[in-house]
Amino acid sequence: MRDMKIEQQAEWDIKRAQDTYGIKNWGNGYFDISPDGEVIIKNPKDSSSVQSSLEQSSGLSLVEVIEGLRDRDLHMPALLRIENIIDHSISTLNESFGKIIERLGYRGSYRGVFPIKVNQQAQIVEEIARFGERYGYGFEVGSKPEMIAALSTLGNSNDQMLICNGYKDQEFIDLALQAVKLGTRCFVVIEALSELPIIVERSKALGIEPLIGVRAKMTTKVGGHWNSTSGDRSVFGLSASQIIQVVDVLKDNDMLHCLQLLHCHLGSQIPNIRDIRGGVSEACRYYADLCNEGASMNYIDLGGGLAVDYTGAHSQESQSRNYSLDEYCEDVVETVMSTLDGYGISHPTLVTESGRATVAYSSILLFNILDVTRFEPVEIRMSIDEREDGHELLDNMQSIFDYLKPARVQECFNDAHYYRDEVRELFKRGQIGLRIRAEAENLFLKVLRDIKSLLPEMDQIPKDLEGFDESLADIYYGNFSLFQSLPDSWAIDQMFPVMPVHRLDEKPDRRAVLADITCDCDGKIDRFIAIDREYSPTLPVHSLKESEEYYMGVFLVGAYQETLGDLHNLFGDTNVASIRLHDGGGYEFVKEIHGDTIEDVLGYVEYQPWEMKLRYRNKLESAVNEGRISARERQQMMNTFNASMQGYTYYEKDHLS
Repeated sequence: MRDMKIEQQAEWDIKRAQDTYGIKNWGNGYFDISPDGEVIIKNPKDSSSVQSSLEQSSGLSLVEVIEGLRDRDLHMPALLRIENIIDHSISTLNESFGKIIERLGYRGSYRGVFPIKVNQQAQIVEEIARFGERYGYGFEVGSKPEMIAALSTLGNSNDQMLICNGYKDQEFIDLALQAVKLGTRCFVVIEALSELPIIVERSKALGIEPLIGVRAKMTTKVGGHWNSTSGDRSVFGLSASQIIQVVDVLKDNDMLHCLQLLHCHLGSQIPNIRDIRGGVSEACRYYADLCNEGASMNYIDLGGGLAVDYTGAHSQESQSRNYSLDEYCEDVVETVMSTLDGYGISHPTLVTESGRATVAYSSILLFNILDVTRFEPVEIRMSIDEREDGHELLDNMQSIFDYLKPARVQECFNDAHYYRDEVRELFKRGQIGLRIRAEAENLFLKVLRDIKSLLPEMDQIPKDLEGFDESLADIYYGNFSLFQSLPDSWAIDQMFPVMPVHRLDEKPDRRAVLADITCDCDGKIDRFIAIDREYSPTLPVHSLKESEEYYMGVFLVGAYQETLGDLHNLFGDTNVASIRLHDGGGYEFVKEIHGDTIEDVLGYVEYQPWEMKLRYRNKLESAVNEGRISARERQQMMNTFNASMQGYTYYEKDHLS
């Protein structure tokens, strides 16, 4: 209710829009709102000097981009990638580590790797390889397909590392050994003891000394949604006794010098910096003892964990983080430095696998709103006789308006529910007709509407009326599939920043939940970022205008969402476009990919489109022979079928000129 009071009291302006949607908190300097009320993308080169004043807030309007997409026949929904943000994310991560290393006097270096599983799309992987080359920024792979992608994408720089995790067969290990032969610093990280004899045998057979890492099972528990990936029950890593077995086998084969890297998976999306420091400290103990065992240790890979502040709350909640990038880097460097100095051990090369932090901000899901369901009264046509014969319960509901006032809100709320439910029971028993029931529903909504108008006048809101906005919220139907484009929203209640991308100079006059176009009750978004609480069940939106599109964006979707998406209701990949912002203003489309056609997705689920066309053709021809349709009608139907097969899987609206 606090939000309701604020909205009613405050004058609407762009600053209020920024606060309502939290764009300054979660946008990381990449996004803002223009004086015209449109979401803008800011050139990352200028993001560090973003000013709060609107006069200095300039950037590329998402509305302009949407118009450019439409002109290129890339209609909603569409995934927008911003090249510059990936470049900037890589730069800031590497430069922050470099700055901290120099300031603290750390006598090692930093090498980052991108876990391909976070976003496996070729364009993303290629951009990371290109932008990361100057920093020696490489890849982490967990499967043979990812290995092939990395080997074919990495440049010729020997500085770029390749970390091979996952369970590896002979073919996987052969690829890694051959990469070493080519000059790539490709580490085979032992995940299971069964891999070790294969590594030993294949290295001798090929005459190539491997670069070996060992993955330790961490016992430090971290907070956040993925805390099960740490601790004794983690599926990752070897126990202490298993690591000793690895050391002994390598000693027996005169290969202990090949063991040069310790890998530790601290966790994923770790919100609390204290957990990171604790995990790094434990990793250093493993590293120190491996050095003492005689291994030629040079690298410590701390895995992932660097969180993205999806909510902008700057807290230790699971979808936020309570630390800055510089603080993260400083805690990692300082902990490794102080711990190993205590053992007199040389400083290793620091390796991290920051996936989310590298790509999350770079992608935006854009979509249009198709329709809306409002929970408010509508005019019901009833004859004079029907109104005169109306049930007494309608009179009772009507009488509520006579005694509705702030002091009796709870009583009126209870009465309205009682009479409404009684009418429903009578309808079920066939004692009243549909129009009488509809009129009762109308009266009920009118009571709730009037109660809502009285709530700001009340000092204390009755408990039954908490969450009142949710019960009256509109349902806005968006042209997208939650399961295809935002699977984490459905699967793990991940909150992504969601907001209209235009009309933000207008005060939002509605509150809504978002539904997608799948035939699934889970296909909705009803958890939104809030200013003063964990989340809001509704989103402030604007009333739809006749013959005018209403566009919305879901931000920070670059990590995992494309990889994890599925074909629920056979909605396929969306249209995709990548843009590059120019220094000094302007932009260009650097890549466009049309989304899946119906024919594409049918092929994914084992249909044979050519066979389907043939069967449908035969069905139409039979109808011609039976005289049910003409030959001309048959051809029209065939044309419609063929055109649909080549069409977009999403709602295709008549687009405005």
